[in-house]
Amino acid sequence: MSVFNRNEDDGFSRGTPTIIAYPELPGTPSGNAEYRLEESIGLAAAIGLEVIEARHYRVRSPRAATLLGGGQVDELAQLVENESAELLIIDGALTPIQQRNLEDRVKAKVIDRTGLILEIFGERAATAEGRLQVELAHLDYQAGRLVRSWTHLERQRGGFGFLGGPGETQIEADRRMIRDRMARLRKELSQVQRTRGIHRARRKKAPWPTIALVGYTNAGKSTLFNRLTKASVLAEDLLFATLDPTMRQVRLPGVEKAILSDTVGFVSDLPTQLVAAFRATLEEVTSADYIIHVRDIAHPSTEAQRSDVLSILRELGIGENGEGDSPPIIELWNKCDKLPAEERGQLSELAKRTPNCFLISAQTGEGVDLFVEQLAARITSDGIERDLVLDAAQGDVLAWLHSKGQVCSVEEKDGVLHITAILTPRGWGQYEKLYPNV
Repeated sequence: MSVFNRNEDDGFSRGTPTIIAYPELPGTPSGNAEYRLEESIGLAAAIGLEVIEARHYRVRSPRAATLLGGGQVDELAQLVENESAELLIIDGALTPIQQRNLEDRVKAKVIDRTGLILEIFGERAATAEGRLQVELAHLDYQAGRLVRSWTHLERQRGGFGFLGGPGETQIEADRRMIRDRMARLRKELSQVQRTRGIHRARRKKAPWPTIALVGYTNAGKSTLFNRLTKASVLAEDLLFATLDPTMRQVRLPGVEKAILSDTVGFVSDLPTQLVAAFRATLEEVTSADYIIHVRDIAHPSTEAQRSDVLSILRELGIGENGEGDSPPIIELWNKCDKLPAEERGQLSELAKRTPNCFLISAQTGEGVDLFVEQLAARITSDGIERDLVLDAAQGDVLAWLHSKGQVCSVEEKDGVLHITAILTPRGWGQYEKLYPNV
């Protein structure tokens, strides 16, 4: 799975001396370079790489052959030689040709941001589903990167007998093997997805609200999850400390039981292969009744992180303000304990004036009780009461109302049911979709 073990000749492992280069392309927000380099160093540290140097380069006109300019590539090649670096990470997206050309020029292994994140996911995936998802994403990424410096890939394998044609090249055979393996993985994942769907359907039948924690990686989701559920999910100051979703029941004031799920952390430029591969896992977010967006409010790029998270949620079909059938999003401004007193006071006043927003510290517990009280109050007060008229034969509709909300009264007259029920706005939206003619 790991790039460090893919070829015997590479010899890369934890502790590999590494150089990071961030190409600042035209249109990149100003002040983004320092933040991206800091994040890239954290990503490299997440798999134990030894970062010797991290630099950013302004790229006025990206080159098709190397992305970076000729002088910039020469500088990196000299740096790799002087520092005896074995790995160069380009914190951006490289085409297969750019990756190959850079490797030829700098005389070291080159991977891009997508490859780095895939490495982290490959190392951290703990469950069978997680490993399947990462392998599928990795194969999807590698499928377009077979055109490397390996000359054996262009050799042809002849057919049988005198009439045998030139056969297929090694690269075609490798691509076919990758396609076959991806097809098998998709089949296995579809089975996992069906199983997860069954479990999700069972949870939906229960009258318990589901709450999903989302946020940028290392924002403090797992720390909050542990505080609310008394669980012991891995919570470290480390990017992508947890990958596989975890669910636990949690008690809230006035709410018998709720289901809380901790999901994988997001990151800027999250590879599309991973978003696609983890879609089954991320569906836990789309099916939640409430989404809690945990933000590291002490981070200097907290607004950029917020935009990245909302962008991925939009990819999953979730609107920022709970539009349509989207669950409502509540923001938690976490890690307030890391802020100076004056700034914390200002943010506290701003949070009070901002709808669906709370200033907290999952580490110390500051503000968490208030958030829990307000969330419970919202869950118990979000219900809307409606009067319905059903045929006596429509028992399935009545059963659905019982499973999704509160049925206050049922009265039968002349084969007609007069029902008073309470559902959340989202529940009524689902009702109207499922039973449009009722």
